[in-house]
This record gives sequence, structure tokens and C-alpha cells, in this order.
Amino acid sequence: MAGTTLDELMAELAGLDDPKRREVNARHGDDHGVNLSELRAIAKRLKTQHDLALRLWATGDTAAKLLALLICRPKSFERDELDAMLRQAGSVKAQDWLISYAVKKNPHVEDLRLTWLDDPDPVVAAAGWALTAERVVKRPDGLDLSGLLDTIEAEMKDAPERLQWQMNTCLAQIGIAHPDHRARALDIGERLRVLEDYPTSKGCTSPYAPTWITEIVRRDEP
Repeated sequence: MAGTTLDELMAELAGLDDPKRREVNARHGDDHGVNLSELRAIAKRLKTQHDLALRLWATGDTAAKLLALLICRPKSFERDELDAMLRQAGSVKAQDWLISYAVKKNPHVEDLRLTWLDDPDPVVAAAGWALTAERVVKRPDGLDLSGLLDTIEAEMKDAPERLQWQMNTCLAQIGIAHPDHRARALDIGERLRVLEDYPTSKGCTSPYAPTWITEIVRRDEP
């Protein structure tokens, strides 16, 4: 479907927008009402079209941004381009998808991780912590895990919500993946009590770090 125009896609997305879904999404920081399965079906039809992805992102519409991330070519983005996109992302879903579908697959990922970690914008810093949490699990060599725990211990309690969530994720992943640091990670979680009362659906693991760490380690025991 290489002949599909931007105007046609925007009209298609507008036709799929459900006010009730938009209302539900708004409670989670997202400003669109398009079913994600329908969005993925459009992306499957379009296949990879990086130039079209750039034009979709430039519209500023959240559903269009999400579609852009599904049809982009991640390795084609320049470093500064991804940095600007994160700052423009707006919604939680667009931020998450940008990290998952573009940044993590881009050769500039480590440079961006380090840059974003120290950014004064808590949303940007949260992206740096999200990338760090993944590295803690998949590529920990070279990371200063004790230093990360020092920062989490000093800053997580009073961090803005989005940043706090990602720092807490990093804390839990250190405790899960690195037994030598587990006792300290549990101690930090128990003292700070971040997300202790977070509502958790039946059958799901609480994001409260001590509970999260203990449960996942238990599951992985032989």
C-alpha cells in the first residue's frame, strides 16, 4: 500500500477514533481513541515506509505518531532526531513506543541513554532510566550498579511520577538480575516504600520493588 497518502491515513485514523476509548486512555495519560489492534493492522498493510513515518509523526497527532513508530526504520533515525522526538512525544504511549520500537533498535541508544539520564526534564530522564533498566538485565557489563542504587536511594522517593516509576523498575531489575545487589535493593525498596499501595489486578505482580523482586526470584528458583 505504498500509494496511501498522508491525508487518507489521517482520515482513516479519525474514523477509527472512539470517544469512549479516548476517555479511558486519557486516564492513563494518552490522548487518542484508536484501538491498538486496528492500528497494528494498518501498519501491517503499509509495511515499512520510513518517509511516511516521518510525515505521520510531524502531524503531532498521537495515533499518527504510534502508527509512525510501527512503520519506521529504526536504524535510519539520527541521534538528534530521536532526542527531539522524545521531547515532542507528549503521551505516555508515544514515549513508551518510541523507546521500544525505535530507540532500542538504533545505534545511538547508549549515547541517548547516558544523555537522558541526567536531563532536567523528568520525562526525558525517565526514558534514560527505562533504557538503563533494560541494560541492567541484558547488558550489565560496564554499569555501575552500586552507583545506580545510590542515585535511586537518594532521589526516587521524591521524583515525579513518571521518573519514579522507571527508577523503581531499575531498582527491581537490579534486585532480580543481580544476586550480589539483591539485599540492598530490597532494603532500599522497604525503606522508601515507593508504590507500596499501587493497585494491582489479581494475578499480576505488584510494582512495589520488594514484592516484585521476591516474587520473580521465587518463580525462577529450580
